[in-house]
Amino acid sequence: MNRLIAMLLIAFTWQGLAAQQGSLQGLVINPINNEPVPFANVVIYGTSIGSVTDLDGKYSFFGLEPGFVKVQVSSIGFQTVVSSDIMITNAKTAYLEIGMRESTTNIEEINIKASPFKRKEESPVSMRSIGISEIEKNPGGNRDISKVIQSLPGVGGGVSFRNDVIVRGGGPSENRFYIDGIEIPNLNHFATQGASGGPVGIINVDFIREVDFYSGAFPANHGNALSSVLEFKQIDGNKEKMKFRATIGASDLALTMDGPLGEKTNMVFSVRRSYLQFLFSAIGLPFLPTYNDAQFKIKTRIDDKNEITFIGLGALDQFELNLDANETEEQRYILGYLPVNEQWNYTVGGVYKHYREKGYHSVILSRNHLNNKSYKYLNNIEEDSLKIFDYKSDEIETKLRYENTIRSSNGLKIKYGAGMEYAEYLNKTYQFRYQNDGLALVNYNTKLDLVKWSGFGQVSKSVFNQRLIVSLGVRTDANNYSSEMNNVLKQVSPRLSLSYPLNEKWALNFNTGRFYQLPSYTTLGYGGETGTLINKANGVKYIGSNHLVSGVEYLPNENSKITVEGFYKTYDDYPFSVNDGVAISSKGGDFGTFGDEEILPIGVGRSYGAELYLRHTNVMGANVLLSYTWVRSEFQDSEAKYIPTAWDNKHLFNLTATKSFKRNWDLGFKYRFTGGAPFTPDDVEKSSYVAAWEAQSRAYSDYSRFNQERLGMYNQLDFRVDKSYFFDNWSLMLYLDVQNVLNASVNTPDILTVATDENGQKIIQNPDDPINQQRYEMRYIITEGSGTVLPTVGIMIEF
Repeated sequence: MNRLIAMLLIAFTWQGLAAQQGSLQGLVINPINNEPVPFANVVIYGTSIGSVTDLDGKYSFFGLEPGFVKVQVSSIGFQTVVSSDIMITNAKTAYLEIGMRESTTNIEEINIKASPFKRKEESPVSMRSIGISEIEKNPGGNRDISKVIQSLPGVGGGVSFRNDVIVRGGGPSENRFYIDGIEIPNLNHFATQGASGGPVGIINVDFIREVDFYSGAFPANHGNALSSVLEFKQIDGNKEKMKFRATIGASDLALTMDGPLGEKTNMVFSVRRSYLQFLFSAIGLPFLPTYNDAQFKIKTRIDDKNEITFIGLGALDQFELNLDANETEEQRYILGYLPVNEQWNYTVGGVYKHYREKGYHSVILSRNHLNNKSYKYLNNIEEDSLKIFDYKSDEIETKLRYENTIRSSNGLKIKYGAGMEYAEYLNKTYQFRYQNDGLALVNYNTKLDLVKWSGFGQVSKSVFNQRLIVSLGVRTDANNYSSEMNNVLKQVSPRLSLSYPLNEKWALNFNTGRFYQLPSYTTLGYGGETGTLINKANGVKYIGSNHLVSGVEYLPNENSKITVEGFYKTYDDYPFSVNDGVAISSKGGDFGTFGDEEILPIGVGRSYGAELYLRHTNVMGANVLLSYTWVRSEFQDSEAKYIPTAWDNKHLFNLTATKSFKRNWDLGFKYRFTGGAPFTPDDVEKSSYVAAWEAQSRAYSDYSRFNQERLGMYNQLDFRVDKSYFFDNWSLMLYLDVQNVLNASVNTPDILTVATDENGQKIIQNPDDPINQQRYEMRYIITEGSGTVLPTVGIMIEF
């Protein structure tokens, strides 16, 4: 590692003889009918370098300085638009397709200048767009989108080694993800089944053009979300020639290729494999994970009015225990409870679009499959008599959705459609659980077939001489699981957005709506030995949430945006744990599964707060993002008293700044402050029973004191430096990313474990008592706050 860092330092400081010539080509179209926009003015944003589209809407730039650029396009009869970022290199001609909406301007409306900050009629509040330059060079992000969005207002996270997305006090199971319009259920490797978190993201950011992140005001065509929706938009393959990028990242090796497959077809393809298992073995960690993934996109423009896109994303995650790493008490503790877990999953799908004069039809068909296996033997001795946990599960979904988008000449936008899904859920569980003061064997085999259907529509229009933008949407979902869920009238989901520009700089924005989410398959399919679906008998329902968001937006200039928003969310019919006596909203932030327990649909909760978002793309040449969130997240206990959830951090502050310098240097830092999270103390008495401890080899939480303790606050400073070399036919990009530069300590609860004698044998306090009354002697492993400075290096070669 020292030699590698030394070599990188030499590379960082070597200037070399690099060429400085890049080119950009593209197409300007009307996205509603896919027709080209001729004679449009095309300018490299922030410069005087310009061009004009030809009769076919095509434009070209040559002799550009390599690096990230935006493109501004203007034309009579159309709204001026600023594109997302695109990377210019010498290894290829970059290609960028830009859509321009027709304008309905009249002389009485307020003049809104072109801005790099995207706005949508359906979501005037709670929507942020992230470009590829912010993802690529985000300090501490390591090119992982789940870590990058934690800089945005309202977004928190769980523990530092996971990618849980916690939005406005909602749990990690309340988010939905789409790639080019196709839903992907899993965003992370080693994902928590039933939720969305995991340690490492699946998506290769080489594919990403931009990401739209909604923390509220969800469009009606996206359902089954209570806290956030992420829309990933991928690049198209290179139109000129096949291009390759090889990457050595913080934890994996990757190869990406993109290029033409014919005159009308292009593709992007990548594979990645981790080397974490070697690093973890070298530093003596008691677990050795290995992840692999592959991703592709193929797009064919059949003719001017028809196109079809195919995408695929798959992962294979393997895991084994490092039984040799047992020298410390904490290592032995981890080896004692951690199960072996293996997963594979994939999503494949296609999107067909047919354009017409004032709109287009979309047909989206996809299939996804998650296979999850996990097992554990007592003391890691693999004998059948010592098996305490064996879990096998499959989630398979086939989805079909139709959308019709219409935009009239008077600015009226209509989108409506319907969807059908067929889902299969299989679960074979064998697990000892200690509940109701006794050891119980949970042993069931579930096969669940589910048909789901939905309908939606949304209408958006500027009224009162374009002074007020109104968007009204409605959605409904149902399925054949039970009589509680098969009536579409019970899950009607209306939403209303308003935006009132006071002048060209100030605007007032508002959204309210009711949203529904189906509980996880692990909850729906939880069964007993007789095959009975326990939670179906308990009347499980769709989870409901009411949102109210309002805010003010200020645009000081074309490079700056400031927003202040307040939000209030309520929850009803949330799954409420029968065994623990609390809503399961605070769970889902750990590995394994979420929701596979008996519940009642009686959970009631709320979250509320305020957000400040400041974005400036040119503060003395620096790109600055500042966000602050004050948030409270609470659910009622069995006595209808509000208590904080695990996501009730109260204060979230982020400051990110990056700056480009001459000779292709980039520097950046990110500072994060997070208020202390609540946690539940251990139930020492329950944990001490031999039968209880042997069932899971870790402490049980004392739910009578649910979330009554709170960790200390945490702050972290990350730093990153990038250096790029652009040669005639290839490019070399290097980065050094250092997380936790200040070596800040992470506060974690002390670990309750079983005391052992000098021979390493567990000490039983009362060995002569009956086995169900025997108790271990317990002790705590003191986890004094400790920090780790984590440097990583990255190398990318493009040719």
